[in-house]
Amino acid sequence: MANHSADFLRLAGEAKQRIIEVTPAEAKKLFDSGAIVLDVRDREEFEAEHLKGAAHLSRGKLEMQIHEIAPDKHSMIICYCNGGNRGALAADTLRAMGYSRVHSIQGGLRACASLPESSPLSIESDSLSRART
Repeated sequence: MANHSADFLRLAGEAKQRIIEVTPAEAKKLFDSGAIVLDVRDREEFEAEHLKGAAHLSRGKLEMQIHEIAPDKHSMIICYCNGGNRGALAADTLRAMGYSRVHSIQGGLRACASLPESSPLSIESDSLSRART
């Protein structure tokens, strides 16, 4: 488990008050309806494992490049990270940028481990991908 600073946890907690968090099951329903699932972790984290069908854009490039993934500010976007904090901060940033339909997965990727492997929003790891090919 990451050792987050008190300031980081405070900022993430404040962000969570301004956004809508969804459960993994709710995120799956939104994804099935066409929502963009956005992994905001660092590249190496995404490459190691991610949700099937997720786009990748790290928080460090979010403000500069989100228009490439979601040019329409009314797009449904579901942000996630590993545990829910960076995803909440990313969703809050997008909200502040004028995106009107942004959510964050409560508990992040770790919470999605409960989704069945057959789900279109289940976790796909690099080792699993290599084993299947």
